[in-house]
Amino acid sequence: MDVLASRILLRPTDLRRTHRFYRDTLGLAVHREFGGIDHPGIVFFLGNGLLEVSGEATDPPSDAIALWVQVRDIASEHRRLIDAGVEILREPRREPWGLDELWIADPDGVRIVLVEVPAEHPLRQDQRHLSPDGE
Repeated sequence: MDVLASRILLRPTDLRRTHRFYRDTLGLAVHREFGGIDHPGIVFFLGNGLLEVSGEATDPPSDAIALWVQVRDIASEHRRLIDAGVEILREPRREPWGLDELWIADPDGVRIVLVEVPAEHPLRQDQRHLSPDGE
């Protein structure tokens, strides 16, 4: 498969409410808008990916899907989201794999895992200078 582009497609139960959540509450930048006034779609920047929120579903999604979003400062995002009235599913904490995670949900209950990569984590180290045994 020769992949040229990709995006996550999200079909919410209330399109306009979900647009407001991702655009206004989370503050995601808009990549593009499309469709008519009755059925607008918005594609948001999601780091090095895209999230399209368009169409509508009759049932909320299952908990089998989550969005993983890396942020610079999880503590400031935590405070900002509390102030915005976002339900916090799980307070920020360091996971056994070394990442700091905060869990929230969108209006339909889609889990959003906000992640900060600590300075000392291997993902932040330049692997080009390490020997084959990791030193």
